[in-house]
Amino acid sequence: QVQLVESGGGLVQAGGSLRLSCVASRHTFSGYAMGWFRQAPGKEREFVAGISWNGGATFYADSVKGRFSVSRDNAKNTVYLQMNDLKPEDTAVYYCASGRDDYCSGYGCPGNLMDYWGKGTLVTVSE
Repeated sequence: QVQLVESGGGLVQAGGSLRLSCVASRHTFSGYAMGWFRQAPGKEREFVAGISWNGGATFYADSVKGRFSVSRDNAKNTVYLQMNDLKPEDTAVYYCASGRDDYCSGYGCPGNLMDYWGKGTLVTVSE
C-alpha cells in the first residue's frame, strides 16, 4: 500500500499559484517531520520546504522563501505546500517525504535521511 501520495500538480503560467497536498498513513506521519523536495529535468533532487511534527518550525530553501508556504493538518495526516508567484525555474517533479522530527533544521531536511517518500507530482510553469 502506498504510504504517501502527492497531488495538486499541473500546468500553470508564471506568476500563478498551486497548492500541493500529500496524504500519508498514520505510521509514516505521526511524530515525523515532513519535507518537500523537487527534481527538475537533468538536475539533482533538492530540498524545498520542511515542517516539524507539531508545525512549530518551518524551513525553506532560499529560492522559494517568501513565495512558498508549508503547513500540515495532523488530524488528516496531510501536509501542504502552497506555491505562489511561480516561476519557470520551479518546474519539477515535487516529492513529499517523512523523517525523524530532528532531521529537519534551518539547513533544510537531508533527503538521504528521510524515511518514506511519495511518488511525486509534476509542476510545470510556463512563461
